Amino acid sequence: MINIGLYDEHKLSLEASSKLINEVEDFEVVMLCSDRSVLKTKMKIQPVNVLLLTMHDLSAKNLNLIVQLNIAFPKTRILIVSLVSSEEMIMKAIKSGAKGFLSRESEFTDLVEAIYTLRNGHDYFSKSITQLLLNRYISNLKDDEEEKNAELSSLSARQIEILKLWGNSYSNQEIAEKLFISVRTVESHKNHIMQKLNLKSTVDLVKFGIKNNIIDI
Repeated sequence: MINIGLYDEHKLSLEASSKLINEVEDFEVVMLCSDRSVLKTKMKIQPVNVLLLTMHDLSAKNLNLIVQLNIAFPKTRILIVSLVSSEEMIMKAIKSGAKGFLSRESEFTDLVEAIYTLRNGHDYFSKSITQLLLNRYISNLKDDEEEKNAELSSLSARQIEILKLWGNSYSNQEIAEKLFISVRTVESHKNHIMQKLNLKSTVDLVKFGIKNNIIDI
């Protein structure tokens, strides 16, 4: 049996939600609350597996409530139902400790799936929010790719060649002999690479080479 807590400022919605959820065989609503000032007290008296928070806005006050609940009841999985579906607010709710998020387009079947998913230790987001987060991820990948290309383009062909040899365990002397240049020139190239990429150590240099497929692992 999954013990569920419900919070909604509107008592009518609270009672309607409770009745629907209790009709699911594995679910039991064990705590109802419409007053945020007593929510934590009620949860201390009656622990819940999943807390369904209906929030009509994601103000700083509501986000702070999520943080407080997440700290006070780390074993409780928090599921947000909100009309707000902006990317910024959703990300703030997730960072505050919400493990699930249902948007205005969500249906009761989505709620049931979300509760099972959260109870099993996984996060759950409705389809529209999943798409929003996916778009954000793809955008970040594109930004990372553009940044990576910019960093690589700042290096000369000779510098990339030296980085590849050095990363594959060639000493400065061996690199110098292979490329018919002086050891001092090799060291100078390495220093210039570090400066261009704003790297602080040779470890960072190796990481950069691996990340950009210059150094084989």
